[in-house]
Amino acid sequence: MTAAGGSAGTVILTLNGGSSSLKFGLFDVAEGKAEPLLTGEIETEGGGAVRLHAASATGRFHIDHSLGEAAPGSWIGHVVDVLERSDLPAPAAIGHRLVHGGPRLLAPVLIDDAVLDQLESVRSFAPVHIPAALATIRAAQGHFPGCPQIACFDTSFHTTMPAVASTLPLPKALRDRGVWRYGFHGLSCESIVRHLGPALPERLIIAHLGNGASVTAVRAGRSIDTSMGLTPTGGLIMGRRTGDLDPGILLHLLRDCGYTPATLATLVDRESGMLGISGIDSDLRRLNAAAPTEPDAALAIAMFGHSLAKMLAAMACSLGGVDMIVFTGGIGEHDCGVRATAATALAWMGVALDPARNAAGAETISGNSSRVVLRVLAAQEDAQIALHSADLLGASNRSLRDDEPV
Repeated sequence: MTAAGGSAGTVILTLNGGSSSLKFGLFDVAEGKAEPLLTGEIETEGGGAVRLHAASATGRFHIDHSLGEAAPGSWIGHVVDVLERSDLPAPAAIGHRLVHGGPRLLAPVLIDDAVLDQLESVRSFAPVHIPAALATIRAAQGHFPGCPQIACFDTSFHTTMPAVASTLPLPKALRDRGVWRYGFHGLSCESIVRHLGPALPERLIIAHLGNGASVTAVRAGRSIDTSMGLTPTGGLIMGRRTGDLDPGILLHLLRDCGYTPATLATLVDRESGMLGISGIDSDLRRLNAAAPTEPDAALAIAMFGHSLAKMLAAMACSLGGVDMIVFTGGIGEHDCGVRATAATALAWMGVALDPARNAAGAETISGNSSRVVLRVLAAQEDAQIALHSADLLGASNRSLRDDEPV
Protein backbone atom coordinates (compact mmCIF):
# COMPACT_ATOMS: atom_id res chain seq x y z
CA MET A 1 0.00 0.00 0.00
CA THR A 2 1.14 3.52 -0.71
CA ALA A 3 0.58 6.57 1.46
CA ALA A 4 -3.04 7.68 1.76
CA GLY A 5 -2.08 11.16 0.65
CA GLY A 6 -1.87 9.95 -2.96
CA SER A 7 -5.67 10.08 -3.30
CA ALA A 8 -7.97 12.98 -4.11
CA GLY A 9 -10.00 12.58 -0.93
CA THR A 10 -10.23 10.34 2.13
CA VAL A 11 -9.39 6.69 1.50
CA ILE A 12 -11.72 4.28 3.33
CA LEU A 13 -11.48 0.50 3.50
CA THR A 14 -14.90 -1.12 3.92
CA LEU A 15 -15.46 -4.56 5.40
CA ASN A 16 -18.87 -6.15 4.98
CA GLY A 17 -18.69 -9.54 6.64
CA GLY A 18 -21.12 -12.40 7.06
CA SER A 19 -20.95 -15.90 8.48
CA SER A 20 -19.64 -17.30 5.20
CA SER A 21 -18.25 -14.34 3.24
CA LEU A 22 -16.36 -11.07 3.51
CA LYS A 23 -16.85 -8.29 0.99
CA PHE A 24 -14.25 -5.54 0.97
CA GLY A 25 -13.67 -2.34 -0.91
CA LEU A 26 -11.25 0.57 -1.02
CA PHE A 27 -12.94 3.90 -1.74
CA ASP A 28 -11.74 7.43 -2.37
CA VAL A 29 -14.33 9.71 -0.75
CA ALA A 30 -14.49 13.37 -1.76
CA GLU A 31 -17.31 15.91 -2.06
CA GLY A 32 -19.99 13.44 -1.03
CA LYS A 33 -19.01 10.79 -3.57
CA ALA A 34 -17.36 7.42 -2.95
CA GLU A 35 -15.30 6.29 -5.94
CA PRO A 36 -14.20 2.64 -5.80
CA LEU A 37 -10.48 2.05 -6.13
CA LEU A 38 -10.76 -1.70 -5.55
CA THR A 39 -13.53 -4.17 -4.71
CA GLY A 40 -13.37 -7.82 -3.75
CA GLU A 41 -14.85 -10.70 -1.82
CA ILE A 42 -13.78 -13.80 0.05
CA GLU A 43 -16.52 -16.42 -0.05
CA THR A 44 -16.97 -20.06 0.80
CA GLU A 45 -17.57 -22.54 -1.99
CA GLY A 46 -18.70 -26.13 -1.93
CA GLY A 47 -16.81 -28.61 0.21
CA GLY A 48 -15.41 -25.99 2.58
CA ALA A 49 -13.17 -24.34 -0.02
CA VAL A 50 -12.71 -20.57 0.10
CA ARG A 51 -12.23 -18.30 -2.92
CA LEU A 52 -10.80 -14.80 -3.17
CA HIS A 53 -11.46 -12.42 -6.02
CA ALA A 54 -10.65 -8.73 -6.29
CA ALA A 55 -10.13 -6.12 -8.98
CA SER A 56 -9.10 -2.49 -9.15
CA ALA A 57 -11.38 0.05 -10.80
CA THR A 58 -8.81 0.67 -13.52
CA GLY A 59 -8.60 -3.03 -14.37
CA ARG A 60 -4.82 -3.02 -13.99
CA PHE A 61 -4.99 -5.26 -10.91
CA HIS A 62 -7.05 -8.44 -10.83
CA ILE A 63 -6.89 -11.56 -8.67
CA ASP A 64 -9.10 -14.65 -8.54
CA HIS A 65 -7.92 -17.85 -6.87
CA SER A 66 -8.71 -20.44 -4.24
CA LEU A 67 -7.58 -20.03 -0.64
CA GLY A 68 -8.12 -23.70 0.10
CA GLU A 69 -9.86 -24.15 3.43
CA ALA A 70 -8.68 -20.84 4.91
CA ALA A 71 -10.40 -20.18 8.24
CA PRO A 72 -12.40 -16.93 8.61
CA GLY A 73 -9.87 -15.70 11.16
CA SER A 74 -7.26 -15.51 8.39
CA TRP A 75 -9.37 -13.62 5.87
CA ILE A 76 -8.33 -10.12 6.92
CA GLY A 77 -4.73 -11.14 6.37
CA HIS A 78 -5.60 -12.00 2.77
CA VAL A 79 -7.32 -8.61 2.34
CA VAL A 80 -4.15 -6.90 3.61
CA ASP A 81 -2.11 -8.93 1.10
CA VAL A 82 -4.42 -7.83 -1.74
CA LEU A 83 -4.08 -4.17 -0.77
CA GLU A 84 -0.31 -4.40 -0.56
CA ARG A 85 -0.05 -6.09 -3.95
CA SER A 86 -2.39 -3.57 -5.55
CA ASP A 87 -0.11 -0.60 -4.71
CA LEU A 88 -3.17 1.50 -3.88
CA PRO A 89 -3.29 4.12 -1.08
CA ALA A 90 -3.48 2.95 2.52
CA PRO A 91 -6.82 3.55 4.25
CA ALA A 92 -7.30 6.51 6.58
CA ALA A 93 -10.09 4.58 8.32
CA ILE A 94 -11.92 1.26 8.14
CA GLY A 95 -15.71 1.13 7.97
CA HIS A 96 -17.59 -1.99 9.05
CA ARG A 97 -21.13 -3.03 8.29
CA LEU A 98 -22.96 -4.00 11.48
CA VAL A 99 -26.38 -5.55 11.03
CA HIS A 100 -27.47 -4.66 14.57
CA GLY A 101 -26.25 -2.45 17.38
CA GLY A 102 -29.14 -2.90 19.79
CA PRO A 103 -31.06 0.00 21.32
CA ARG A 104 -28.01 2.15 22.14
CA LEU A 105 -26.04 2.05 18.90
CA LEU A 106 -28.24 3.51 16.19
CA ALA A 107 -25.85 5.78 14.26
CA PRO A 108 -22.34 5.39 12.81
CA VAL A 109 -19.78 5.44 15.62
CA LEU A 110 -16.03 5.21 16.17
CA ILE A 111 -15.29 1.78 17.60
CA ASP A 112 -13.73 1.69 21.05
CA ASP A 113 -13.84 -0.77 23.93
CA ALA A 114 -17.24 0.55 25.10
CA VAL A 115 -18.74 0.00 21.64
CA LEU A 116 -17.32 -3.53 21.48
CA ASP A 117 -18.78 -4.28 24.91
CA GLN A 118 -22.17 -3.02 23.78
CA LEU A 119 -22.05 -5.18 20.66
CA GLU A 120 -21.14 -8.21 22.76
CA SER A 121 -24.20 -7.54 24.95
CA VAL A 122 -26.62 -7.64 21.99
CA ARG A 123 -25.30 -10.76 20.22
CA SER A 124 -28.71 -12.39 20.61
CA PHE A 125 -30.34 -9.64 18.53
CA ALA A 126 -28.55 -10.94 15.42
CA PRO A 127 -26.77 -14.19 16.36
CA VAL A 128 -25.94 -15.10 12.78
CA HIS A 129 -24.29 -11.75 12.05
CA ILE A 130 -22.86 -10.02 15.13
CA PRO A 131 -20.28 -12.68 16.16
CA ALA A 132 -18.80 -12.69 12.64
CA ALA A 133 -18.71 -8.88 12.57
CA LEU A 134 -16.97 -8.73 15.94
CA ALA A 135 -14.35 -11.22 14.75
CA THR A 136 -13.76 -9.10 11.64
CA ILE A 137 -13.37 -5.91 13.70
CA ARG A 138 -10.85 -7.49 16.05
CA ALA A 139 -8.86 -8.96 13.17
CA ALA A 140 -8.81 -5.57 11.43
CA GLN A 141 -7.61 -3.90 14.63
CA GLY A 142 -4.74 -6.36 14.75
CA HIS A 143 -3.69 -5.77 11.14
CA PHE A 144 -4.27 -2.00 11.12
CA PRO A 145 -3.17 -0.81 14.58
CA GLY A 146 -3.96 2.83 15.18
CA CYS A 147 -6.27 3.09 12.16
CA PRO A 148 -9.73 4.39 13.18
CA GLN A 149 -12.45 1.72 12.91
CA ILE A 150 -16.04 2.82 12.35
CA ALA A 151 -19.27 0.85 12.78
CA CYS A 152 -22.13 1.58 10.38
CA PHE A 153 -25.47 0.05 11.31
CA ASP A 154 -28.21 -1.36 9.09
CA THR A 155 -30.72 -0.23 11.72
CA SER A 156 -29.88 3.49 11.41
CA PHE A 157 -32.05 4.13 8.35
CA HIS A 158 -35.15 2.87 10.14
CA THR A 159 -34.98 5.14 13.19
CA THR A 160 -37.47 7.42 11.40
CA MET A 161 -40.28 4.84 11.61
CA PRO A 162 -43.30 6.09 13.58
CA ALA A 163 -44.31 4.33 16.78
CA VAL A 164 -47.22 2.60 15.05
CA ALA A 165 -44.68 0.73 12.87
CA SER A 166 -41.75 0.32 15.27
CA THR A 167 -43.67 -0.80 18.37
CA LEU A 168 -44.19 -4.52 18.88
CA PRO A 169 -47.40 -5.70 20.60
CA LEU A 170 -45.66 -6.55 23.87
CA PRO A 171 -45.76 -5.14 27.43
CA LYS A 172 -44.04 -1.82 27.98
CA ALA A 173 -41.45 -3.40 30.27
CA LEU A 174 -40.11 -5.37 27.31
CA ARG A 175 -40.26 -2.38 24.99
CA ASP A 176 -38.20 -0.44 27.52
CA ARG A 177 -35.54 -3.16 27.24
CA GLY A 178 -35.16 -2.51 23.52
CA VAL A 179 -37.59 -5.10 22.20
CA TRP A 180 -39.03 -3.27 19.22
CA ARG A 181 -38.97 -3.33 15.41
CA TYR A 182 -35.56 -2.17 14.21
CA GLY A 183 -35.52 -3.02 10.52
CA PHE A 184 -32.47 -4.04 8.50
CA HIS A 185 -30.81 -3.67 5.08
CA GLY A 186 -30.74 0.02 5.94
CA LEU A 187 -27.41 0.68 4.24
CA SER A 188 -28.81 -0.82 1.04
CA CYS A 189 -31.95 1.33 1.34
CA GLU A 190 -29.86 4.45 1.92
CA SER A 191 -27.81 3.70 -1.18
CA ILE A 192 -30.97 3.36 -3.28
CA VAL A 193 -32.34 6.68 -2.01
CA ARG A 194 -28.98 8.32 -2.76
CA HIS A 195 -28.83 6.74 -6.22
CA LEU A 196 -32.31 7.97 -7.14
CA GLY A 197 -31.44 11.55 -6.20
CA PRO A 198 -33.81 13.96 -7.96
CA ALA A 199 -35.84 10.99 -9.25
CA LEU A 200 -36.75 9.95 -5.69
CA PRO A 201 -40.55 9.64 -5.55
CA GLU A 202 -42.75 10.54 -2.60
CA ARG A 203 -43.85 6.91 -2.10
CA LEU A 204 -41.13 4.31 -2.66
CA ILE A 205 -40.92 0.61 -1.81
CA ILE A 206 -37.49 -1.04 -1.72
CA ALA A 207 -37.38 -4.83 -2.00
CA HIS A 208 -33.92 -6.00 -0.95
CA LEU A 209 -33.94 -9.65 -1.99
CA GLY A 210 -31.06 -12.00 -1.30
CA ASN A 211 -30.38 -14.86 1.07
CA GLY A 212 -31.73 -12.37 3.58
CA ALA A 213 -34.69 -10.39 2.29
CA SER A 214 -36.76 -7.43 3.40
CA VAL A 215 -39.21 -4.85 2.08
CA THR A 216 -39.19 -1.23 3.23
CA ALA A 217 -41.70 1.59 2.76
CA VAL A 218 -39.98 4.95 2.18
CA ARG A 219 -41.81 8.28 2.21
CA ALA A 220 -39.84 11.29 0.97
CA GLY A 221 -36.59 9.43 1.56
CA ARG A 222 -37.38 8.28 5.12
CA SER A 223 -38.26 4.78 6.30
CA ILE A 224 -41.80 4.56 7.68
CA ASP A 225 -42.29 0.78 7.80
CA THR A 226 -40.35 -2.40 7.10
CA SER A 227 -40.82 -6.15 7.14
CA MET A 228 -38.09 -7.30 9.53
CA GLY A 229 -38.49 -6.87 13.28
CA LEU A 230 -36.32 -7.18 16.38
CA THR A 231 -34.00 -9.51 14.45
CA PRO A 232 -33.27 -10.21 10.78
CA THR A 233 -35.27 -13.45 11.04
CA GLY A 234 -38.72 -11.90 10.59
CA GLY A 235 -40.69 -10.76 7.55
CA LEU A 236 -40.35 -12.50 4.19
CA ILE A 237 -39.53 -16.15 3.68
CA MET A 238 -35.77 -16.15 3.03
CA GLY A 239 -33.05 -18.52 1.90
CA ARG A 240 -32.64 -20.27 5.26
CA ARG A 241 -34.73 -18.12 7.62
CA THR A 242 -38.40 -18.67 8.35
CA GLY A 243 -39.57 -15.08 8.09
CA ASP A 244 -42.78 -14.35 10.00
CA LEU A 245 -44.01 -17.41 11.89
CA ASP A 246 -46.85 -18.09 14.31
CA PRO A 247 -45.11 -17.82 17.72
CA GLY A 248 -47.29 -20.70 18.92
CA ILE A 249 -45.29 -22.98 16.64
CA LEU A 250 -42.12 -22.08 18.53
CA LEU A 251 -43.80 -22.74 21.88
CA HIS A 252 -45.05 -26.09 20.57
CA LEU A 253 -41.56 -27.07 19.46
CA LEU A 254 -40.11 -26.12 22.84
CA ARG A 255 -42.80 -27.83 24.94
CA ASP A 256 -43.61 -30.93 22.92
CA CYS A 257 -40.89 -31.65 20.36
CA GLY A 258 -37.70 -31.59 22.41
CA TYR A 259 -36.29 -28.36 21.00
CA THR A 260 -34.03 -26.13 23.11
CA PRO A 261 -33.38 -22.41 22.58
CA ALA A 262 -30.16 -23.33 20.74
CA THR A 263 -31.73 -25.91 18.40
CA LEU A 264 -34.69 -23.59 17.83
CA ALA A 265 -32.31 -20.79 16.81
CA THR A 266 -30.64 -23.14 14.34
CA LEU A 267 -34.04 -24.15 12.96
CA VAL A 268 -35.38 -20.64 12.32
CA ASP A 269 -32.12 -19.07 11.09
CA ARG A 270 -30.29 -21.85 9.23
CA GLU A 271 -32.56 -24.79 8.37
CA SER A 272 -35.83 -23.23 7.24
CA GLY A 273 -36.95 -20.82 4.51
CA MET A 274 -36.49 -22.00 0.94
CA LEU A 275 -33.92 -24.56 2.08
CA GLY A 276 -36.39 -26.11 4.50
CA ILE A 277 -39.29 -26.05 2.05
CA SER A 278 -37.34 -27.51 -0.87
CA GLY A 279 -35.02 -29.86 1.00
CA ILE A 280 -32.48 -29.02 -1.71
CA ASP A 281 -30.83 -25.62 -1.31
CA SER A 282 -31.34 -22.02 -0.28
CA ASP A 283 -29.86 -20.72 -3.55
CA LEU A 284 -32.65 -19.67 -5.88
CA ARG A 285 -30.51 -20.46 -8.92
CA ARG A 286 -30.31 -24.12 -7.93
CA LEU A 287 -34.01 -24.17 -7.09
CA ASN A 288 -34.91 -22.73 -10.50
CA ALA A 289 -32.86 -25.46 -12.14
CA ALA A 290 -34.50 -28.17 -10.03
CA ALA A 291 -38.08 -26.89 -10.16
CA PRO A 292 -39.17 -28.64 -13.40
CA THR A 293 -38.64 -32.07 -11.82
CA GLU A 294 -38.73 -31.34 -8.07
CA PRO A 295 -42.17 -30.25 -6.78
CA ASP A 296 -40.77 -29.04 -3.45
CA ALA A 297 -38.31 -26.76 -5.24
CA ALA A 298 -41.16 -25.30 -7.27
CA LEU A 299 -43.17 -24.85 -4.07
CA ALA A 300 -40.30 -22.99 -2.38
CA ILE A 301 -40.06 -20.57 -5.31
CA ALA A 302 -43.82 -20.04 -5.38
CA MET A 303 -43.97 -19.44 -1.62
CA PHE A 304 -41.14 -16.91 -1.80
CA GLY A 305 -42.95 -15.02 -4.57
CA HIS A 306 -46.25 -15.12 -2.67
CA SER A 307 -44.55 -13.85 0.50
CA LEU A 308 -42.92 -11.02 -1.46
CA ALA A 309 -46.16 -9.94 -3.16
CA LYS A 310 -48.03 -9.85 0.17
CA MET A 311 -45.32 -7.72 1.77
CA LEU A 312 -45.18 -5.32 -1.16
CA ALA A 313 -48.96 -4.84 -0.87
CA ALA A 314 -48.64 -4.29 2.88
CA MET A 315 -46.02 -1.57 2.39
CA ALA A 316 -48.21 0.07 -0.25
CA CYS A 317 -50.90 0.19 2.42
CA SER A 318 -48.48 1.87 4.86
CA LEU A 319 -47.66 4.48 2.22
CA GLY A 320 -51.25 5.00 1.05
CA GLY A 321 -50.21 3.95 -2.45
CA VAL A 322 -46.90 3.58 -4.25
CA ASP A 323 -45.13 5.50 -7.01
CA MET A 324 -42.09 3.27 -7.48
CA ILE A 325 -40.86 -0.20 -6.50
CA VAL A 326 -37.11 -0.86 -6.60
CA PHE A 327 -35.78 -4.43 -6.69
CA THR A 328 -32.24 -4.83 -5.35
CA GLY A 329 -29.98 -7.45 -3.73
CA GLY A 330 -28.73 -10.58 -5.45
CA ILE A 331 -32.19 -12.01 -6.23
CA GLY A 332 -33.82 -8.65 -6.86
CA GLU A 333 -31.14 -7.65 -9.35
CA HIS A 334 -30.77 -10.95 -11.20
CA ASP A 335 -33.93 -13.10 -10.98
CA CYS A 336 -36.44 -11.93 -13.58
CA GLY A 337 -38.89 -14.68 -12.56
CA VAL A 338 -39.29 -13.37 -9.01
CA ARG A 339 -39.82 -9.83 -10.32
CA ALA A 340 -42.42 -11.09 -12.78
CA THR A 341 -44.27 -13.03 -10.08
CA ALA A 342 -44.47 -9.96 -7.84
CA ALA A 343 -45.59 -7.68 -10.67
CA THR A 344 -48.28 -10.08 -11.83
CA ALA A 345 -49.65 -10.40 -8.30
CA LEU A 346 -49.87 -6.61 -8.01
CA ALA A 347 -51.65 -6.01 -11.32
CA TRP A 348 -54.74 -4.91 -9.35
CA MET A 349 -52.61 -1.95 -8.14
CA GLY A 350 -51.93 -0.88 -11.70
CA VAL A 351 -48.52 -2.55 -11.84
CA ALA A 352 -47.61 -3.58 -15.39
CA LEU A 353 -44.34 -5.28 -16.26
CA ASP A 354 -42.60 -5.06 -19.62
CA PRO A 355 -41.52 -8.71 -20.14
CA ALA A 356 -38.75 -7.87 -22.60
CA ARG A 357 -37.22 -5.21 -20.36
CA ASN A 358 -37.50 -7.56 -17.37
CA ALA A 359 -35.82 -10.45 -19.18
CA ALA A 360 -33.02 -8.14 -20.34
CA GLY A 361 -32.43 -6.87 -16.81
CA ALA A 362 -33.06 -3.25 -17.80
CA GLU A 363 -32.91 -0.58 -15.11
CA THR A 364 -36.59 0.27 -15.70
CA ILE A 365 -38.75 -2.82 -16.22
CA SER A 366 -42.28 -1.40 -15.98
CA GLY A 367 -44.45 -1.15 -19.06
CA ASN A 368 -45.51 2.17 -20.50
CA SER A 369 -49.05 1.72 -19.13
CA SER A 370 -47.92 0.94 -15.57
CA ARG A 371 -49.15 3.28 -12.83
CA VAL A 372 -46.13 2.22 -10.73
CA VAL A 373 -42.54 2.58 -11.93
CA LEU A 374 -40.56 -0.66 -11.50
CA ARG A 375 -36.78 -0.35 -11.34
CA VAL A 376 -33.82 -2.69 -10.82
CA LEU A 377 -30.90 -1.03 -9.04
CA ALA A 378 -27.71 -2.42 -7.55
CA ALA A 379 -27.32 -2.13 -3.79
CA GLN A 380 -24.25 -0.06 -2.92
CA GLU A 381 -23.85 -0.85 0.77
CA ASP A 382 -20.06 -0.59 0.72
CA ALA A 383 -20.07 2.86 -0.86
CA GLN A 384 -22.60 3.93 1.77
CA ILE A 385 -20.30 2.63 4.53
CA ALA A 386 -17.42 4.61 3.00
CA LEU A 387 -19.47 7.82 2.93
CA HIS A 388 -20.58 7.44 6.56
CA SER A 389 -17.04 6.59 7.66
CA ALA A 390 -15.48 9.57 5.91
CA ASP A 391 -18.12 11.90 7.39
CA LEU A 392 -17.52 10.58 10.90
CA LEU A 393 -13.75 10.67 10.50
CA GLY A 394 -13.94 14.28 9.30
CA ALA A 395 -16.19 15.23 12.22
CA SER A 396 -13.81 13.54 14.66
CA ASN A 397 -10.79 15.34 13.20
CA ARG A 398 -12.60 18.70 13.34
CA SER A 399 -13.50 18.04 16.97
CA LEU A 400 -9.86 17.31 17.82
CA ARG A 401 -8.75 20.54 16.15
CA ASP A 402 -11.43 22.52 17.95
CA ASP A 403 -10.16 21.16 21.27
CA GLU A 404 -6.64 22.43 20.64
CA PRO A 405 -5.62 25.51 22.68
CA VAL A 406 -5.51 28.81 20.81
